[in-house]
Amino acid sequence: MKRYDCIIVGSGPAGLEAAVNLSIRGKSFLLFGNESLSIKLETAPRIDNYLGLPGISGRELQQRYLEHLDDMNIQLQTDQVNMVYPMGDFFSVAAGKHTYEASTIILATGTAPAKLLPGEERLLGRGVGYCATCDAPLYRGKTVAVVGWSDEAVLEANFVAELAGTVYYLPVRKSAQTLREGIHVLAGPPTEILGDQKVEALKTKTETIPVDGVFLLRESIAPSSLVPGIQVENGFIVVDSDMQTNLPGCFAAGDCTGKPHQLMRAAGQGQTAALSATTYLDRKAADQ
Repeated sequence: MKRYDCIIVGSGPAGLEAAVNLSIRGKSFLLFGNESLSIKLETAPRIDNYLGLPGISGRELQQRYLEHLDDMNIQLQTDQVNMVYPMGDFFSVAAGKHTYEASTIILATGTAPAKLLPGEERLLGRGVGYCATCDAPLYRGKTVAVVGWSDEAVLEANFVAELAGTVYYLPVRKSAQTLREGIHVLAGPPTEILGDQKVEALKTKTETIPVDGVFLLRESIAPSSLVPGIQVENGFIVVDSDMQTNLPGCFAAGDCTGKPHQLMRAAGQGQTAALSATTYLDRKAADQ
C-alpha cells in the first residue's frame, strides 16, 4: 500500500491552506473534504474581515478557493473519513470503503457536535457507526436507523435500504435529495441511543424505535471519536504553537482547535500545520 507523506481531513480554509503549502513543498498528500468545501463558507452572505478581499461573499470566496485548487492540480477526495488510527510511525485512515496510510495527519475538521448523544460513544462500533456505505452489509435484513445532517446522508440512507430489512430516517436538517420509497421517516430530534452490549433502540422526543444499528451522518465527527487517544478539552483539539497535537505526527488547524472561529485564523493555522508537518517529515527522513 502506498504511504503518503500526509493526509488532510477537512476542506475548509485550514485544510485547503495546508494542501497548498504541502504541494509547494513537494510532499505527497490526500485532501479529504466536501464538494462544497465548507458549509459555513457557502452560506456566508458577506465577509468583511478577509484581508485584501473586503465585502466578498462566501460563494465568491469558495469559487476563488476552487480555482486555486484547480490551478495547483490539487484533487479533492469526497469519501468521508470515519476513523484515523495511530499506528506508531504512521497513521491508518479509513475513508469510505478504503483504507489509506500516511506518515502525518492534519485534522481540519471544523467544529464538531458540541455534545454527543447519550449512548453514542459507549456503543460506537457495537451498532453505532458513522459510515453507512461502509457498514451497511453488516445489517443485511436487519433494522437500521439513519440520522442525517446533510444531503449525503440521504444518499447513504438510500444505499442502506438496498440491504437492510427496515430503514428509518431521521432528518436533523432538510435535504434536497429524495429518499427511496419504503424508508420510514421519523419526526423529532434524536435524544438517546439505547442498549447494553450493543444497540437496541433509538429514542426521539416522541418515540422509541427498536433497531439493530444507528448511523449518525454528521458533517463532522467529534475528534475523540475520529482519532483514538487524541487530547481534547471542551470539545476542541489541544495543540501547541506549531499545531502539534499530543500524538506525534498528528497536527490540527482551524475551528476544531477552538475559538475564535474565523476564516483568516483557520487559513493561518493550516499553513502552520503544513509547515510543521513538513519539518516533522524532513527530520524523520534525516534520522533514517
